[in-house]
Amino acid sequence: MTWQTAKLHNLNLEIRRQKKYDAHEIALYYRSRPWRVIKRTISIVWSFGWFFINIQWDKFTHKKNSKKKRSIQLRQILTNLGPTFIKVGQALSTRPDLIHPDFLDELVKLQDQLPSFDNKIAFSIIEKSLKVKIDKAYKEISPNPVAAASLGQVYRAILYTGEEVAVKVQRANLESILTCDLFLMRLVASKLSRFLPLNLKHDLTLIVDEFGSKLLEEIDYVNEGKNAEKFASNFQDDADVKVPKIYWALSSDRILTLEWIQGYKLTNTEQIKNAGLDPYSIVKIGVISGLKQLLEHGFFHADPHPGNLFATHDGRMAFIDFGMMDQLDNSTKEIIADSVVQLINEDYDALAKDFVKLGFLTPDTDIKPIIPALEKILGNAITKNVNDFNFKTITDDFSKLVHKYPFRLPAKFALIIRSLITQEGLALSLDPNFKLVEIAYPYVAMQLLAGGTSQLRNRLSEILIKDNKFQWSRLENMLAIASSEEKFNLLPTAQLGLQYLFSDEGQYLRHKLLLALTEDDKLHIEEVQRVWSIISNDLYPQQLMIIMINVLQKLIATKA
Repeated sequence: MTWQTAKLHNLNLEIRRQKKYDAHEIALYYRSRPWRVIKRTISIVWSFGWFFINIQWDKFTHKKNSKKKRSIQLRQILTNLGPTFIKVGQALSTRPDLIHPDFLDELVKLQDQLPSFDNKIAFSIIEKSLKVKIDKAYKEISPNPVAAASLGQVYRAILYTGEEVAVKVQRANLESILTCDLFLMRLVASKLSRFLPLNLKHDLTLIVDEFGSKLLEEIDYVNEGKNAEKFASNFQDDADVKVPKIYWALSSDRILTLEWIQGYKLTNTEQIKNAGLDPYSIVKIGVISGLKQLLEHGFFHADPHPGNLFATHDGRMAFIDFGMMDQLDNSTKEIIADSVVQLINEDYDALAKDFVKLGFLTPDTDIKPIIPALEKILGNAITKNVNDFNFKTITDDFSKLVHKYPFRLPAKFALIIRSLITQEGLALSLDPNFKLVEIAYPYVAMQLLAGGTSQLRNRLSEILIKDNKFQWSRLENMLAIASSEEKFNLLPTAQLGLQYLFSDEGQYLRHKLLLALTEDDKLHIEEVQRVWSIISNDLYPQQLMIIMINVLQKLIATKA
């Protein structure tokens, strides 16, 4: 019996529903049921074994145009093996720069063209979960699903109050399949990690645990609904982001009723253009919203594949799936922002220290030999130009470092990197010339210059002062790049900056700036003129005078 046709009476009979992932408990369960593990292992090995044998046979017989046939075969294998493997296929489908077009065309179908399960089973799940008849819950509901995903399928419905909604219904017997796959993945990770050409060691099992934790959270639709509301709250002041409303009275852990979103798939560039929308603008919204998730809110979407994102008719980015999310603490957010700036400023000493803080290197690691290695690889990737940087370049070249130096991948960053790679791949499908940092760095520079928190202001001081000297070139670079962002508003930024500079908190930076202005017993006017040339188009002398008066009034009020 395949997972698609599993009967409703088989739900949760063999393994109790867990709200939280517990690797130890899962291992205890499957160690006492070796036949289940053996059966699943045979199924996986058999499926992929035949696939690789067929590929080798095609090469041996010099068959032409066989890639299309094998791509269909691969999609069918991933589909038949179930949700865990579909998730892998979905991640690969967002990398047009890595996957052959024939395979990509088929893997893209895993985003929203999966086989559905029986409507009778789905409607029975709805009625049992909501404890109400279908016709009492919804005025109308589509007789068949409008979309099928790895974990469930979606029906279009109309409420008695007139709202159009999407009804997500979870697939049967999901947890049993997921936990068995996670047990096997963790077993393979623990046995094979020491043979891999990576310095991951025990951390590889932690990555599986992180993935497993998020996967089991994803099959709890109550958790997904709460995530959606938290995400909506974070972006309530952002007119470019759309989040659907949740209808709690018609939702449960296995059913989610939410606002219907009408829009265009992000991979359908022609439809987006025909609707009068600019694909680059949509990409930019996606990247900026991703950066806000990581660097401002700390609550980020860990599965941003095209089946979960849409361009709306009015040019907004709509997020519709919030099952796989994660949270970052303030310290991590600040270090990530700091690392981006260190990278662009080519301060590899500071970047190596940030890697230690983030857990990519242990505190006892000697970073001295790592610094020139970082400079060689990352320096080549950036090639002195922000616009030449892309995340794929870095991930490709960075893999060379892990063979020689004790880098490791913290479990939490596996999801962040997956999210960034997916976002970049998605952006590349809309714009082949897309560069992640071309959008990311102006945003980071803008956040640091605005200095909304004491931590960000401290980061700015650390960036502007190196070797005990004020770095004019860095200030110019940050201002120039931040000014390239159309949403950058210099007036409030200048006011916040001057307010900080003349406060007790900014005493150190103020002292270093004064020293820089009067270094070698002469007034350094040229540096000030260069900075003024960058900001003069956005800031007039009269405005600067008003800002100075406002700052002085606030400082006097603070002292009083």
